[in-house]
Amino acid sequence: MASKKIYIICGERSGDLHASNLVEETLRQDSSIHFRGMGGAYSSKAGVELAVDYSEVALMGFVEVVLGFRKVLKYLNLIKKDILSFQPDLIVLVDYGGFNMKIAEFASAKNIPVHYYIPPKVWAWNQKRALKLKAFTDQVYSILPFEQEFFKKYGMDVAYVGNPLLDEVKKFKPHEFFFQKNELSFKPIVALLPGSRKQEVTAMLSKMIEVAQSFDQMQFVVAGVESLDAQVYESAIKAGIKVVFDQTYDLLHHAIAAVVTSGTATLETALFRVPQVVVYRTSTISYQIAKRLVQIEFISLVNLIAQREVVKELIQDDFSIEKIKQELQALLTNQVYKGLMLQGYDEILEKIGEQSASETTAKMLLEALKK
Repeated sequence: MASKKIYIICGERSGDLHASNLVEETLRQDSSIHFRGMGGAYSSKAGVELAVDYSEVALMGFVEVVLGFRKVLKYLNLIKKDILSFQPDLIVLVDYGGFNMKIAEFASAKNIPVHYYIPPKVWAWNQKRALKLKAFTDQVYSILPFEQEFFKKYGMDVAYVGNPLLDEVKKFKPHEFFFQKNELSFKPIVALLPGSRKQEVTAMLSKMIEVAQSFDQMQFVVAGVESLDAQVYESAIKAGIKVVFDQTYDLLHHAIAAVVTSGTATLETALFRVPQVVVYRTSTISYQIAKRLVQIEFISLVNLIAQREVVKELIQDDFSIEKIKQELQALLTNQVYKGLMLQGYDEILEKIGEQSASETTAKMLLEALKK
């Protein structure tokens, strides 16, 4: 009997990481599966034969997406052709909503089963997109506990599989000589997580650095990412602040507080039980567009999962040096305030549950292939 074929598509670093863990787990359960698709270094290492490396396609922000539309179209057509020649038994889409929804529509029209792992955040804006998701997918695997309830309103039976970040955090082993390796002093650490994209880091880092000047008893350490040009972090180094590259979990393991750019990192910080203040700033145009589109009360994953304010969010005009200092001061000195935040983290952990997202999803994928 010929081995089954899965075509898998992701479009940025976190998607690539989650896709690779899913591929590894699927192959652990059934080593005969043949994977091909679009991904990055993680997916390739896990056993995906890459038709396209996502770094060739990656875009961010409204303006870039508009300007880069022809490039995206080129890769969309390339992937569609590749799918037809590969003839997969099933397609797995991982996150990357704009691109993957177009693939879902195409595959659905060709009668290829479509499974979506980490669906687009349709609950955040333009909720009618849920109807498209329903029309073009055979199964959706959600990693956020509140999504199941949301999709039910659209008559969708979405499987909540647990959160893959929990798998990552459980796998983590701290580096024994983290301080020595990075030439850090033994002062208490405040972690600065300015984001993983160039635009984010450029927008967030300067204020984070200024805040650091007011806390002499602490050492501030920036979580850098290797994939970005080191020059992006030049301002921190000039201000005498250490940057550690691709060691975010080690940094969080040792930190007593954190200033975190909104995104996946807010949940990772909570899983490490580090008190945090969440910050975010974008261009005025992007913010005004988002404000009109977005239908949610919070932007950090921590508050979204808790469905209440567990951590303070300083967004756009609230993202000021004064307000960050005030919040950080409270996290470092007010034990009651800090205790309430940690209690909120416990609630979040309970909502996420203990199951392994990769294992649960792989099992369901293999069941679907049998059918």
